[in-house]
Amino acid sequence: MTEPTEDPRLIRAAEIIAAARLDHRPLDPLPADSRLHDVAEGYATQTILHRKLGEAGIGARVGYKIGCTTVAMQEFLGVPHPCAGGIMASDCHRSSVTLDVANYVNVGIEVEIAMQFSADLPAHLAPFDAETVAAAVGACMASLEIVDARASDFKALGVAASIADDFAGAGCVLGAPVLDWQAVDLAAAVSRAKVNGSEIGRGVGSEVMGHPLNALVWLANLLAAQGKSLRHGEVVLTGSLVYFGDIEPGSTVIAIIDGLGEVQATFV
Repeated sequence: MTEPTEDPRLIRAAEIIAAARLDHRPLDPLPADSRLHDVAEGYATQTILHRKLGEAGIGARVGYKIGCTTVAMQEFLGVPHPCAGGIMASDCHRSSVTLDVANYVNVGIEVEIAMQFSADLPAHLAPFDAETVAAAVGACMASLEIVDARASDFKALGVAASIADDFAGAGCVLGAPVLDWQAVDLAAAVSRAKVNGSEIGRGVGSEVMGHPLNALVWLANLLAAQGKSLRHGEVVLTGSLVYFGDIEPGSTVIAIIDGLGEVQATFV
């Protein structure tokens, strides 16, 4: 049911984005009657989108991804701040999953440190810092973010609409949870990605806003400002350490992160 405070323009934008997602087709710039004006409208439309995707059978939102957490990605995309998107239930996979490239427009992967909450982080307790956020994290794990370059023209689509579309998020693949994660130096942890056995890139945890926990703090405070809370069981992907795009059928991707193990996905 539509909330009475929702702007019809934002609802229309969410419907357009949802249709493109469900049909696995490129997302064109939004028409004038549904164009989003700022980042706040982007996040408001994202909330509507998640509801519509859930109604279409994709499942509920089970976590978040954080994009643009490194200087390199901010410069590459021309976006000078992090951006958050949702992860839907049917798009959250476990290691060794097999995925069909036909379900994406232009699929790629990012190697990321994922964190899972073992307690709620209520919005009314904000502002949060690294200590309060860490206390609510029950496990960390190696992960692959599945990204899908759905925008037919990223600059023409705009940052607000890209945020509404979960900032190219298309799900994740999670490795085994590490419960004693605080014994791991996440800032110094080196990540490596291999495609069909050949290493294609490396990264280090400190590239994500100095420390992956800093990205989590940013997200917790962003959500609190929107009146939302991080919840027990939710997973957050903290930002890209290695990116690889244009994945071809027959590719097996393996990511290894120091102290957190590995995670694997095969694309057919």
